[in-house]
Amino acid sequence: MELKLKKYNEQLQGWPEKGHHIMAQYNDDKIVVYQSYRKEIGEFALKNQYFGGEFSLDRMTWIKPNFLWMMYRNGWGRKEGQEYVLAIHLKMSAFKRYLENAVYSSYNDKLGVSREEWQNQVKESSVRLQWDPDHDPFGNKLERRAVQIGLKKEFTHSFAHEDILLIENISDFVKEQYQFVLNDDLGNLMIPEEKPLLFNDENLNKTLRLDKN
Repeated sequence: MELKLKKYNEQLQGWPEKGHHIMAQYNDDKIVVYQSYRKEIGEFALKNQYFGGEFSLDRMTWIKPNFLWMMYRNGWGRKEGQEYVLAIHLKMSAFKRYLENAVYSSYNDKLGVSREEWQNQVKESSVRLQWDPDHDPFGNKLERRAVQIGLKKEFTHSFAHEDILLIENISDFVKEQYQFVLNDDLGNLMIPEEKPLLFNDENLNKTLRLDKN
């Protein structure tokens, strides 16, 4: 795997406990996001290094840069239809473009626009932004918020093909690490090394409601 790994307990010491944070493995050029699929879709993506075959370009697809949030969502690869876990290395420029075009998936007063304006933005945008409670390895909710990004139409097409640098199958790794969770042995749990992401664009950070600590 090209994923960089680090012990969960070691990372935990430096992670923010609350606030809105894009926890991810990234550098200036790329960022890793996660998805889970049934075997047919996963195998096609792994073999061809893009999404096609039974992958639907007409449906919204959700990407998650936070490994443990993905493990909460797919039950550590045990949920039906989510057994094939992929680490997708994306161009950072593409990931930023998604967020620059994103509209919040639900309305709240903090958005700074009226409900009607938000509804119009939703109609026009093909990217959704959603903040959900982050989770620990056991699936317990945390105060920290984790992001997921929904793509459709032209953004799904772009994501499925030209935005991808590498697709890795991490299903076996996930199964191996889940055994430590089952045994309540977090001291040996290894997960992808992650840190909070902030952009050089302060307006974007503000729009995303990203916290700095």
